Amino acid sequence: MTMVRTSGVRPRRRWPRVFGLGLLLWAASVVVTLVTGNPNLVPTLILLGSFLVPVTFVLWAFETWRDEDITAELIVTAFVVGGLLGILGASVLETYLLHPSVTLFLGVGLIEEAVKLLALVLVTRGLPRRHTRDGVVLGAAVGFGFAAFESAGYAFNAVLTERGLSVGALVQSELLRGVLAPVGHGLWTAILGGVLFGVCRDGRARLLRPPVLVTLVWVALLHALWDAMPSLAVLATFLLTGSAGQQQLLSAGYLPSPTDAQARLLAQLQFGGMGVVAVLGLLTLGLVWWRSRAEQARYSPLPGPRAWVIARR
Repeated sequence: MTMVRTSGVRPRRRWPRVFGLGLLLWAASVVVTLVTGNPNLVPTLILLGSFLVPVTFVLWAFETWRDEDITAELIVTAFVVGGLLGILGASVLETYLLHPSVTLFLGVGLIEEAVKLLALVLVTRGLPRRHTRDGVVLGAAVGFGFAAFESAGYAFNAVLTERGLSVGALVQSELLRGVLAPVGHGLWTAILGGVLFGVCRDGRARLLRPPVLVTLVWVALLHALWDAMPSLAVLATFLLTGSAGQQQLLSAGYLPSPTDAQARLLAQLQFGGMGVVAVLGLLTLGLVWWRSRAEQARYSPLPGPRAWVIARR
């Protein structure tokens, strides 16, 4: 665990510029695709929209957290290899283990969080030392990689409709998932990574330790609530405001058409519920980060009137 000092001035951050430029290029791609109707630009839209926020995080992590152990190569490996391992493992397990039931969302949460945790263990197996905050950063990298590849799949499905290519549906999907990305997979795997690294500082992963297992269940529950929130919002809306006919249709397994007032209530319940889940996740991450202060307290900033610490573990 080291601290690296630059030559007297705060290093210039590149991630805001990369994010801004990427956002402008994505917006330009949307406009050009709509104007020209060129389907060859659809893959560009999908890749830019799905990877912009996750790649910005990777660049931030590289600029803020690198040292002799947490290298740029390791962060990128966690993002690409960890994300791919997670998405492939989750796809196989969900296909063969899950079936429509009341526990479907919980099953998805458990599988996806477990495979991301295993992917984190695999890509960091050579680390000689582990610290809680390293686990948070690397776990977030795996989670953002998972989110990027998953968002690309959702965007691809959104653009394909019975009437042909729907750029509007693609843009809507990417905007929503891009805004929500920091409080989704990246957040959940960051929590797991911090707890895992906090209990295995000697370099050995201990997945069966009680803190790790309890955190896995908690994060999977947050994940399940997040995924189930649209369905829960629909159910709550019609139970609270539905007419007798609407409730009968709902009981029979059919989705009634909401009134304008019900549609507004449904959106409020859905995004309000997702906001609550996001706050719970952020508070959990804050607790993990706060509990790691004992590790940080053993290290003090380097002397010097204009020293700027760019990497601290």
